[in-house]
Amino acid sequence: MLHLGLFFTGVGSQLVWTADDFASHTHIDTFVATVQTLERGLFDAFFLGEGLRVRENRGRIYDLDVAGRPDAITELAALAAETTHIGLVATQNTTYNFPADLARRLASLDHISGGRAGWNVVTTDNAWTGENFRYGGWLPHERRYERATQFVSAAKAMWAGSSIDRHTDLLAVTAPPTVPARPVIFQAGDSPGGRDLAARHADAVFSANTDFDKALAYAADLRSRLASYGRPPDAVRILPGASVVLGDTAAEAAEKAAWIQREQINGPRAIAFLEQYWGKDLSGYDPDGPLPDIEPAEGELDPSRGTISIEHRTGKLDRIAGWRKLGLSIRDLVIEVTPRHNSFVGTPGRIADEWARYLAAGAVDGFNILPQLLPGTIEDIVDRLVPELQERGIYRTSYEGTTLREHLDLP
Repeated sequence: MLHLGLFFTGVGSQLVWTADDFASHTHIDTFVATVQTLERGLFDAFFLGEGLRVRENRGRIYDLDVAGRPDAITELAALAAETTHIGLVATQNTTYNFPADLARRLASLDHISGGRAGWNVVTTDNAWTGENFRYGGWLPHERRYERATQFVSAAKAMWAGSSIDRHTDLLAVTAPPTVPARPVIFQAGDSPGGRDLAARHADAVFSANTDFDKALAYAADLRSRLASYGRPPDAVRILPGASVVLGDTAAEAAEKAAWIQREQINGPRAIAFLEQYWGKDLSGYDPDGPLPDIEPAEGELDPSRGTISIEHRTGKLDRIAGWRKLGLSIRDLVIEVTPRHNSFVGTPGRIADEWARYLAAGAVDGFNILPQLLPGTIEDIVDRLVPELQERGIYRTSYEGTTLREHLDLP
């Protein structure tokens, strides 16, 4: 059977709000309406992202980022009281949390939700976030995954009823066991270190591979890593992130997808995107005009990680040179180069057929939906796509269990 989740991001601007009654990224009523619709559509889980910083560029806060959202685990605990079956997955990082505290909080969510808790393990790859946590600071890539492996291992031991007394150069924890719990562990990293962490500890992975051939290759790679850790090939559910745009015809769906992209990339966002690469104030440029004819500044920070590297500088110059050759306006360029999650655009029947092909080939176990319209994306999938999946016999017609592990067919 196909498994479905929905991921509500912590930062970013891919969501387009299309109804006044969907109040905001922070209001509890928005989340209640979302998860109740998902539960009506028999989704396995609702994933809640969490950002530990508000992005800024040249001293200006990104107005499209989320600020002021309640703590993810607290929010999901409130949603547990408004639902009966859907899994509730909190994104929590292993670099800036402490094992004893986070293990206890996740165990509490699992306990009060009746076994519906999940943990989306992330390591956080930028120095900007590290500035908010003076006790630890930023860790390089390899060390982040070493800490994450130790962190998850400690949490799992506490959930299993063991006291912990572990001290390494990356982690120090002495703590009693939590209440008995088994939150489902998700992992989203796609690097070799992230894949190894998933193969060792995860119950499910949230991958970025929605192209059919890449999805097959990813699944084969993950299963080979599972074998190296003595785990069976079906031990981990593979759920690539994917956006869905539905229409009555292929042409209507394509037109809708193009409209969404233009709504996502407004003028200020297009300029802000370019400023990250030029390292200069470009506010005087017309977003619908040509690219700046000036060279980018030297020694600017990597806009996503807050670090400086020769590779970043060289890669930036090469990228800008390639952009100039396209001859596009600033806004059209940003639309063109911004990563798209319009993985599946078409009629409900065509997309259902495509998902059936992925499932039959073993490329995926399901998808984690990245919504672009609220509430439109969710309502479209629940009311139009889910019936097509059920008609093909690849999606449940009712919940058969009450826990997230049962939904995902995990031991």
